[in-house]
Amino acid sequence: QVQLVESGGGLVQPGGSLRLSCVASGFTFSNVVMNWYRQAPGNQRELVAGISRGGSSPNYADSVKGRFTISRDNAKNTVYLQMNSLKPDDTAVYYCNAYMVVNTFAYEYWGQGTQVTVSS
Repeated sequence: QVQLVESGGGLVQPGGSLRLSCVASGFTFSNVVMNWYRQAPGNQRELVAGISRGGSSPNYADSVKGRFTISRDNAKNTVYLQMNSLKPDDTAVYYCNAYMVVNTFAYEYWGQGTQVTVSS
């Protein structure tokens, strides 16, 4: 079955960096758009970044542009989120998301989430 396993979260000081990883299994990774979402307490889940199947044309939320970079390694079935210049407002649970269309039906799968806390 489809599995998405995130890692790399933790506690970091403002201005610091973290790199999140998400290892996927159970589907053909190179055929699927991959995204990172986040959800802070009391807030709705929001899209942080997305990357196409081939890795071109990544897109970012305005709040993270210039600080976060999404990338993927299709040989390793892994998507990454490099987060630099972190701010307290980036504190949230970060979720890996796989979005795929099979026979005109759209499916979404989610990882369990990894906590990122930015605090001094």
